[in-house]
Amino acid sequence: MKTKEHKVLPTLRIGDLEIYPPIIQGGMGVRVSRSGLASAVANTGCVGVIASVCLGDFEHLPPSKFVEVNQQALRDEIRKARKLSNGIIGVNIMVALTNYNSLVIASLEEGADLIISGAGLPFELPKFVTPSQKTKLIPIVSSARAFNVIAQRWLRRYNRLPDAVVVEGPMAGGHLGFAFDDVIAGTTPKLEDIIVDVVAAAKAISPEKLIPVIAAGGVFYGADIVKFINLGASGVQMATRFVCTDECDVDDNFKQMYLRSTKDDITIVRSPVGMPGRVFRNEFVDKVKHGDTAEKYCTFKCLKTCNPKAIPYCISKVLSNAAAGNLDAGFVFTGANGWRCNEIIPVKTLVQKLIDEADVVLNPA
Repeated sequence: MKTKEHKVLPTLRIGDLEIYPPIIQGGMGVRVSRSGLASAVANTGCVGVIASVCLGDFEHLPPSKFVEVNQQALRDEIRKARKLSNGIIGVNIMVALTNYNSLVIASLEEGADLIISGAGLPFELPKFVTPSQKTKLIPIVSSARAFNVIAQRWLRRYNRLPDAVVVEGPMAGGHLGFAFDDVIAGTTPKLEDIIVDVVAAAKAISPEKLIPVIAAGGVFYGADIVKFINLGASGVQMATRFVCTDECDVDDNFKQMYLRSTKDDITIVRSPVGMPGRVFRNEFVDKVKHGDTAEKYCTFKCLKTCNPKAIPYCISKVLSNAAAGNLDAGFVFTGANGWRCNEIIPVKTLVQKLIDEADVVLNPA
């Protein structure tokens, strides 16, 4: 069995950070990837990521407390992760959140190693960083065009470029950066093609200094890591496969949904975020698709695009219910390969399996 010292795969370098194996654990919300999972992943040499959305127990508080409670909850999770790991800890922050600014500020002040930001274009992210803060800034894009727009804006306004870029394809879990009809029809671009385009765009905008390109969405096996590195990616982001680990911060009912589901159980829903979302089908999802959902009204307005009086359901409440194991009132996000999960194992075991899988491809017997 190969260990990380054998360097089966290349090291992912983002500024002064060295990541081996070259894997970023994707941020999963609501309350799926918190300090437990992120610290366990960071302890393997990969990047552990805390999803910042709606971490606080704010449901029973007045709406005026929403920003304060969630900012403190994120601070607490970062601090917990730091106590459990000396590795690399990142935070995923959705641009679509109404409390985006406060979450970015908290992440910077707590010394997060990375901020990964998508679900919108993070045009203003660099403005929050002071000269003494070393946090790396990484946008998530689904096209070379989006990367170019962000990079040009950052260069023009802040005289900096992204420290890396995550390229998320249509096989990802949760919210997808593609048109609903294209996802349903299967007419979205392939991640392989988007990676090639973004790698070329990154080289064009920064020919002297490498901007690492991270492939995400459908990366499941070690062979997938090898494939995308061969296409020019510097590393990968994986989320789905980390759900079925001992350390993942969700109720066991959530994990069991992965183990008992088949490929046919995965479907696409329209999210109040304004994006398509990939989920496992259950009774609640069937209700959503028929417009038969309860408790439509929300006073918190955690999403910029949300009209609390008009939404069919509160996505944050639905996802927090699921994370707590209440699948009668929630659903489970998944990547396209979620049905392939067949065991719950420690994070350390999973990462070693990925290295071994990659080694089989790179060094066949």
